[in-house]
Amino acid sequence: MTNRRNFLKTTGLGIAVGTFPEFGDASISQDEEKKYKFDFELGVATYTLRKFSQEEAIDMTLRCGVNRIAFKSMHLPLESDNETIKKTVALCKEKGLILYGAGNITMETKEQVDQAFEYANAAEMKMIIGVPSHELLEYVEGKVKEFDIKLAINNHGPGDKLYPSAVSAYEKIKNMDKRMGLCLDTGHTQRLNRDPEQDVRDCFDRVFDIHIKDVTLAKPEGGTCIIGRGVIDFVSFLKMIVELNYTGTLALEYEADSENPLPGMMESLGYIKGILATM
Repeated sequence: MTNRRNFLKTTGLGIAVGTFPEFGDASISQDEEKKYKFDFELGVATYTLRKFSQEEAIDMTLRCGVNRIAFKSMHLPLESDNETIKKTVALCKEKGLILYGAGNITMETKEQVDQAFEYANAAEMKMIIGVPSHELLEYVEGKVKEFDIKLAINNHGPGDKLYPSAVSAYEKIKNMDKRMGLCLDTGHTQRLNRDPEQDVRDCFDRVFDIHIKDVTLAKPEGGTCIIGRGVIDFVSFLKMIVELNYTGTLALEYEADSENPLPGMMESLGYIKGILATM
């Protein structure tokens, strides 16, 4: 909370999303676009919107001023036929939304791995955010090569026996195909009392995706909260991302307020955009 107060006091910035130009927005001048353009993009992981329909999730994402999305299975079920998938892809394109990935997808059998890659391929996705069992990693690597679709292993913090931290996943895949990588979750990392910034640095060559969330405590019981109101120093975190020339997506995964997440999403993304606007 101190970091949030200091940032707002120093910059004099509010939290409304509309305060800041969208990245790449054609309505702003070339000078302004250059000022706000970074090599990464902002997006939404739709577990945030798990209580809403597919089209509602799309529209709420766009209302937040971002145009990248990674679907959770309730918004596009893994068992969907190709016709359903193609209709969803067409809807995203019609709305101006980039469906860059899907997840989190559990992979405990070869059949689940096959299904995930066939699904992602049909949906023209560039990435699967997933959790494959350790014994399936070589099989997954083969599918990554076959389909040229990246795998980003998602860490889930305390209680996750497979990949509690990004580093625990990195150790398993660091010598595998370069398309085998990580989706680092800032909140789950912080709940392990690990520094998300340091973990990104240590694993950076395999960090393909980042789930941004803030948490109330650097302990297992820490809960998701609006970004800027928790314990993660996002000013320092974003400076590091810019310094390292990160080129993936910062996908908001706001797990609180499932019945009415939009205000928290807007405030969280507004805070992130405000920090970036000062860089």
